[in-house]
Amino acid sequence: MSGGALDSQGVRPGDGQVRWDVGKSLWFTLMSLGALVGAVPTFTPSAFVLFAVTTSLTLCAGHSVGIHRLLIHKAFRAPRWLEYALVYLGVLVGLGGPRGLVRMHQTRDFHQNEPWCHDYFAHRQPAWRDYFWNLHCRFEFAQPFEPQGDARVDADAFHGFLERTWRWQQLPWALLLVALGGLPWLVWGVFVRVTVSTFGHWFVGYVAHRSGYRGWHNAGAAVQGFNSLLLGAVSMGEGWHNNHHAFPRSARLGIQWWELDLGWGFIALLRAVGLATDIHLPGERSRAHHAQPLPHG
Repeated sequence: MSGGALDSQGVRPGDGQVRWDVGKSLWFTLMSLGALVGAVPTFTPSAFVLFAVTTSLTLCAGHSVGIHRLLIHKAFRAPRWLEYALVYLGVLVGLGGPRGLVRMHQTRDFHQNEPWCHDYFAHRQPAWRDYFWNLHCRFEFAQPFEPQGDARVDADAFHGFLERTWRWQQLPWALLLVALGGLPWLVWGVFVRVTVSTFGHWFVGYVAHRSGYRGWHNAGAAVQGFNSLLLGAVSMGEGWHNNHHAFPRSARLGIQWWELDLGWGFIALLRAVGLATDIHLPGERSRAHHAQPLPHG
């Protein structure tokens, strides 16, 4: 059955309902309130430096490199101990555990590449609604849908531990930051960092599926990615999203010389010291089967 075809009950594959997720909503609301209420009165130069360093480290080495490029897309190989360290940093971003993030990503990618895609995954709604849907709700499919998982990640004890405890992983750092820098370090090192990181992750995804420039078109896909000059560099390379849709297994997301990709810079550093191998770069090996170059690309 094609992506937009109706079954005998008049339901399309990918149909479903957006439902408020109480646990998810409370988590992001708690972090946001802590940041909104505490950021200004607790601001100090050292707290801001702490925020900037830890946000960059967890988003770049953790989420972009460790979870997105390594765990989800297998764009390169790394020793198991390094994989664990990078994924742990990615969990500290506050979006979820490794198994859940793999399934969430595979679900979204699958439906975006179908001929029809619900607005929840396509980011077609106004920003305020898309934000609420993605950070405070879950999607319930009308027909059973099981995303393609990763048997190794599902069987790995350390990844399982992080999946069960990903919210609690903030607690040891919160206690340490209070001990070292008091309330300013707690607010900026946990609440502001998690809020900016999770909001930024949503915002990059929202923009990069709606506007920008493209060199590639994924034939038959309901949703296309766009390269964002505004967000490409500051998102550790994640904003070069048209490149990523065309070459999903590439460890390098910025292709043109002006497409600064800090995540790729980190992987290149790992390669230089022998810790990253079997690296996929933009080319036939990493190219999506339905990706076609646009004439002006």
